[in-house]
Amino acid sequence: MAEKIALVTGAGSGIGRASALALMEAGWQVVLTGRRREALEATAAQGPAGQSLVHEADVSRPEDVARLFETIRARYGRLDLLFNNAGVNAPGVPLEDLSFEDWSRVVAINLTGAFLCAQGAFRLMKEQSPRGGRIINNGSISAHAPRPNSVAYTATKHAISGLTKSLALDGRKYDIACGQIDIGNADTEMGGRMKHGVPQADGRIAPEPVMDVAHVAKSVVFMASLPLDANVLFLTVMATKMPFVGRG
Repeated sequence: MAEKIALVTGAGSGIGRASALALMEAGWQVVLTGRRREALEATAAQGPAGQSLVHEADVSRPEDVARLFETIRARYGRLDLLFNNAGVNAPGVPLEDLSFEDWSRVVAINLTGAFLCAQGAFRLMKEQSPRGGRIINNGSISAHAPRPNSVAYTATKHAISGLTKSLALDGRKYDIACGQIDIGNADTEMGGRMKHGVPQADGRIAPEPVMDVAHVAKSVVFMASLPLDANVLFLTVMATKMPFVGRG
């Protein structure tokens, strides 16, 4: 493939790290961004030499996102893929006990951060030559169904589905495709706790099956590999036996 440029947010761990490494192995130049430089540099060290650029940024801060895209424009002159992956959760407390600060932090990173990065990508992708590019949003199974005591995370992930549809529609005139990957129980620092037991809708604490995060990374690479006249609007990849499809 001709050199293509990808930006992965939250690239210092978990799904972001696995996806960034898979993209590098597939031949992409990958800009790694997140709040922890040390973690980003660890991701870069695991990938092929010369295939990545580390740029520390907090995606919830407009000034950080502006600097990030200025760096991409100056270094590469274009962007072919944005993987909007950065996300955090709030403490698993009853809704009435969730602090405004925790609510605001989740909304700022999960939703506002995705918007700011998508906006930056639109501005660059519509001007570059050849024009266009692709945005993949990390939605989560929580974009479909909540877990107990997860109002902030669930609300932002449902909102990501609306963001995805709006980006897919508004991007048509610029040859920008947008899709969403909804992930269930990947065995990462965040998702791996499922196998040790998590609250269920009926009040029980029960372990849940998990899957290797490599399957998520492969799915991201597949979505990214399509030509811009084809788009995976929504893709769900999940541990086969996790309690999502069904009742209980």
